Amino acid sequence: MSDTSYPMRSKPMTGIAYYLRVLRVVGAIDFKAKYTDAALGYVWSLVKPLAYFAVLWLVFAHLLLTANQTDDFTVFLLIGILLFLFFIDAVSAMLPSIVDGGATLRRLAFPPIMIPLSASVAIGITFCVNVSAFAVFAAIQRVEPRIEWLLVVPLLAELYLFTVGLGLLLSALYVRFRDVGQVWELAAQLLFFASAIFYPIGILPDWAQKVAFLNPFVQVMQDIRHVVLGGASGPNDLTAGDVFAGAGGRLIPISIVVLVFVAALVFFRREGRYFAERL
Repeated sequence: MSDTSYPMRSKPMTGIAYYLRVLRVVGAIDFKAKYTDAALGYVWSLVKPLAYFAVLWLVFAHLLLTANQTDDFTVFLLIGILLFLFFIDAVSAMLPSIVDGGATLRRLAFPPIMIPLSASVAIGITFCVNVSAFAVFAAIQRVEPRIEWLLVVPLLAELYLFTVGLGLLLSALYVRFRDVGQVWELAAQLLFFASAIFYPIGILPDWAQKVAFLNPFVQVMQDIRHVVLGGASGPNDLTAGDVFAGAGGRLIPISIVVLVFVAALVFFRREGRYFAERL
């Protein structure tokens, strides 16, 4: 009888635990693939946002600083840019994911929704790296952390829910209508200027502020600015509660997030039955 011992195999994972593991692994692989052939490897994941934020800090923020009369405008601007890059990059990555992953979808037996979700996870990893770069600039600006910063976590969860909902909806539509990609590129450019990223939303007329806050991204961005800066920027960090006269005003964009996410899940599930045939 052989004395050779064999390690016990772990119990196979099933259900949600299995799919969460697949999502994590595939998302990490997508992130690593970006830097596989680069000489500096993962160093680029930190160098790129640091360089980008440095340009904004040295040029853009200082040009607008006088007009806005706030020492926190650099942080105000970087928060908007950081969140916008995540939102746009995640949706842009999810949009063509079903079409690009058609071969994988036909070969492997797992829900189609895993493909766009893994794309969002890869962008989420990049976002976490960007947050570390932002922390460096926040420290330079002497922004002191407070316990209230914990409120950023549910706000980011809300943004991720909205991003995933929009990404799922567009990825399902893209399988049938390839023009969706062009429409999204145009919409992304318009959103940059319409979302009060590099200017205070308080300069807009009242009706325009209300329209802007119907976009959940704007609500999340302004709430995070308010939490991080502690209201130090005055009219620069108006929130949905300020614009819609009451804390209940936040329920309007939050309701839109829930509606978009649920509608996207229903639509994606319905269209998912025909993905293999249409690819």
